[in-house]
Amino acid sequence: MVFGVGAFTHSMMRALRDGGARVSAYLTRDYGHYGPSLEGPTYDCAQHPTPFKALAAERADFVVPMSIEWALKPWTDEFLARRVPILCPTGDALQLERDRDFGRALCRRYGIPFPKARVARDKTEALAFVRRTGRPYVIKNPLCSPFSPVHTIVCETPQDTAAWLERVDFSEGVFLQEYLGRAEAGHIALVSGGELYSLVTNQEYKRAFDGNLGIVAGAPLGGLVERDPGDKYGLARELIRPLLPWFREVNFSGPVQVTAIRHQGRWHVLEYNVRLGVTSGPMIVRMLTNPLEVLGDVAHNRPTRPRFRAGRRFGCSLTLAGYGYPYVRLDGPSLPVEVTGKFTCDVWWNEVGKMPNGQLRMTGHRVADVAALADTLPAAIAKAYANIRRIRCLGSYYRLDVGQSLWPPGRT
Repeated sequence: MVFGVGAFTHSMMRALRDGGARVSAYLTRDYGHYGPSLEGPTYDCAQHPTPFKALAAERADFVVPMSIEWALKPWTDEFLARRVPILCPTGDALQLERDRDFGRALCRRYGIPFPKARVARDKTEALAFVRRTGRPYVIKNPLCSPFSPVHTIVCETPQDTAAWLERVDFSEGVFLQEYLGRAEAGHIALVSGGELYSLVTNQEYKRAFDGNLGIVAGAPLGGLVERDPGDKYGLARELIRPLLPWFREVNFSGPVQVTAIRHQGRWHVLEYNVRLGVTSGPMIVRMLTNPLEVLGDVAHNRPTRPRFRAGRRFGCSLTLAGYGYPYVRLDGPSLPVEVTGKFTCDVWWNEVGKMPNGQLRMTGHRVADVAALADTLPAAIAKAYANIRRIRCLGSYYRLDVGQSLWPPGRT
């Protein structure tokens, strides 16, 4: 059973179903239900305030959460008490993503480079810190959640930082992390049975527009993955593997993703996540010959052995953004979504619905995700673009430059 909504849940359900699973979904929000409904039974949280009846009805072997919001629900303690296998660390291990300052302190404990950072309780404290250091900072919420009052604001000068600090919501304080440039990349691995298994190196195109312009969007507008069990770029060796003693200490079991910045010849941690990644996860599952075995092993904290398919070394994901995105307060009409021709790669529906006449219509600000795999990066990118051009929705757009910057890892 997948916990989530939209294209991310749709894609994971299909990838696991194609791998031989009987899939279902517990829909955790009030939008993005159409895509998951195409793959198996779905249970709306509005009608099912807890997932327990759904889990029992579907006899789910394990749960795949698409975000950590499951750990913030009123039913979380009961869920943990029932010991339902879940592809996510729990307890103290979950703090690696949940608490940004915890991640900073852990890096300090194990000698992992991390930008200068500080939690500030209010505007006065935050502005004093910025003025004292004279550096630009990325502004984040201290506690990571889909519903945090502050979403990432990347400031490239001290003046930018001070201007934004006049506007942000300080109800939970802010986490200030020194801005170290744009040479960003990530690596995704699994931790299970006390061992680390590298999967891919990835790149997310987080800014809204071509040329890496505009604001950091709520979810990436595109992404690349490269099969990388050997950790060719050194991200796991420098930033994840040093945490292995801690992983064993807290019985960590699940995915771990590091997002990092290359600065003065070294990788520095920006943050850790404990999910497969919204753009990367389904492509990873598609790359494996034994996805059910691997994810089941990790959900049960057993040693595992990922095996990769030939001809699927690279992946490219593109998002078709709807009218107004990423400025989600701009509302447009429920516009028709038209498809011309037959898709030749994966297409996952996000905020769309089907009308009684069979016509797809946009119901929100993100329409679809397109994901293609190939043996070379140019082939994966070309296939993704060929397919996203087959979808039309008035006022929608997608980035035209995925793969032209930020790759290979460490490039701006």
